[in-house]
Amino acid sequence: MNTKQWHVMPAIISTAILSFCGVLIETSMNVTFPELMSLFSVGPAAIQWLTTANLLAVACIVPLSAYLIRNYSERYIFILANSLFLIGMAIDSIAPTLSILLIGRILQGMGTGIALPLLFHIIMSRVEFEKRGLVMGVATMTTSLAPAIGPSYGGIILAYMGWQMIFVTLFPLILLSTFFGLKSIPNRDVLIIEKVNWLAFGVLGIALSTLLISIEKLSVILFIVSMLSFVLFYFFNKKKMLLNLQVFKNTTYLILLLGVLTYQMIPLALSFILPNHLQLVLNLSSVQAGLFMFPGAILAAILYPLSGHILDRLGAFKPLVLGLSLAIIGLAFMTIAMMGKSALFLLVSDILVKAGMGVGASNMITSALTKLEKNLEADGNSVLNTLQQFAGAFATAVASQFFAIGQASGQVNGESLGARNGVYFILVFVVITFINILILKNRKAIS
Repeated sequence: MNTKQWHVMPAIISTAILSFCGVLIETSMNVTFPELMSLFSVGPAAIQWLTTANLLAVACIVPLSAYLIRNYSERYIFILANSLFLIGMAIDSIAPTLSILLIGRILQGMGTGIALPLLFHIIMSRVEFEKRGLVMGVATMTTSLAPAIGPSYGGIILAYMGWQMIFVTLFPLILLSTFFGLKSIPNRDVLIIEKVNWLAFGVLGIALSTLLISIEKLSVILFIVSMLSFVLFYFFNKKKMLLNLQVFKNTTYLILLLGVLTYQMIPLALSFILPNHLQLVLNLSSVQAGLFMFPGAILAAILYPLSGHILDRLGAFKPLVLGLSLAIIGLAFMTIAMMGKSALFLLVSDILVKAGMGVGASNMITSALTKLEKNLEADGNSVLNTLQQFAGAFATAVASQFFAIGQASGQVNGESLGARNGVYFILVFVVITFINILILKNRKAIS
């Protein structure tokens, strides 16, 4: 099966489906955590590594994306991503232990880590500037549908079929993605194959991994190891560039990048906090906890392409400010709702937060990448995707720590306190991002 010309929208949707499946598994597995903790006789901190290990695999593999795009055809990269994901799902569908389950999740993370930069590369290189906001919104909508149905999907499958079927039932979707991707992404000849800087890649992987583990274990020693590894990466990267760090000299890109990372932290932190709060504090079932997340995520998915169209017509400032304002109001309401027992108040706050994401998240990505010069786009894309996944892992790890500290406090409302502290943590980042956008507008850096 081969094609000699690009079919851009089918290529984008096919690549986005892989990201969709990655997020779907992640959010649906969160609902299964209480049962998996009992099955494998582990606590919340250990079971949370099913999410963190996957996100770390994404973060560690994404730095190779600029190299892969320069040296291999998009078609080859697409096949590699889907193959890794399929192998990971096959392993997890029969995993007898937590360790084997983690191996499968890591392979899925590697597949996602290759697919995500490829998705943004296709949009930035194949879609005209005037339509990028809309197309980025469509791609983000495809991926964002996963949180809308993930908890419900996981809860229903857990209740009626068993957690292994979370992986088995997605095989047809990945095979469909592969079929349409092969029909829409052409091959291209590559004249020169560069040698990859494996030393810089390895040190960066150590830096990212040890930083997350230092958060998980509250280890000062591992944090120091992480910082030293980042310093080593900087020097090794200068000798033979894996990532072009010149992108960080673009102040506007850097500030917008921090906004992208904030938007990545919101759903992944809440996808850990809310299901656990709903089940352990409000005593809802896994199915009810899953259905609770559905309205807000569906609203966000609908708003992504609409807000992208607004960006194409009116510029970035209005949708970014509106999105952040909604997120701030929603998170503030959420902290109040968690003090009581009203699931309805909590639902309204979640819908407000997700509306803020739908209006602002994809526009923040589009705005950041369009501020880079053409020769830095691939590296800026790689940096963005690396840090985006790391921010998600970081937010999940911190949320887990707040929850664990709340449980260990011995207070009657310990879990509720831990959940609220996790939301406060995210709220601080959103407020900082809001202030940064106002500063960029004042400098006329965004319109």
